Amino acid sequence: MIHNESDSERNPARDFATTQWSVVLAAGNRQDASSSRALEQLCRAYWPPLYAYVRRRVTGIHEAQDLTQAFFERLLEKDYLADAAPERGRFRAFLITAFKHFLANEWDRQKALKRGGGVRRLSLDFDSEKVAGGIETVDSTTPDQIYERQWTLTLLDRVMQRLQRELERAGRGAEFSRLKHFIIGQSGESYARAAADIGVSEPAARMTASRMRQRYRGILRDEIAQTVASPDDIDDEIQHMFSIFAN
Repeated sequence: MIHNESDSERNPARDFATTQWSVVLAAGNRQDASSSRALEQLCRAYWPPLYAYVRRRVTGIHEAQDLTQAFFERLLEKDYLADAAPERGRFRAFLITAFKHFLANEWDRQKALKRGGGVRRLSLDFDSEKVAGGIETVDSTTPDQIYERQWTLTLLDRVMQRLQRELERAGRGAEFSRLKHFIIGQSGESYARAAADIGVSEPAARMTASRMRQRYRGILRDEIAQTVASPDDIDDEIQHMFSIFAN
């Protein structure tokens, strides 16, 4: 059975205090070990939007990779959070603000970073599929718009991956693979055909897809809860996320 409630939905007041970004904010001076681990986890999850942003700002792929890598090394090593602005309540806003300040300082200091050298605490896979979603496309999209879009795509990808892992652990990987397109409304085929492929009735396939959508929404809220400072911000963040693709 698919559980329809995320941890944060069952008891927001109790559970939200332990979400990742809340832990980071609570630590403040970053001396807390759990804060450091949480920040590193968030950085590993949400570096692609920053890479997408800087790819639109510089002409060289290697320079963009170096700048992205160097930023996260600096972020994880320095006390950036102590001087962060009030808008840091959303990890999305904090990251892009800090990255812009970093880029301005780097470009003032030197034209481009020298590749190699030093110990890299956070190894980023620039060849992974999650950075291939239109970053190289030449159009009129601004760097900030690219950042927002890639942030949303990265978030939604994390949600779908979590749902897939849950269902695979429950022995329902085949159902997920066949019905996943119905979860986000991207399937152009009928439930009848999908039901036949997985050996169930059409009503059963519809019910399974409905439960998957419910769980998908629960995971989405849980993922967003990890990047905002208050549960009151979750709905606003969801609304913002969908507005990115409205235009």
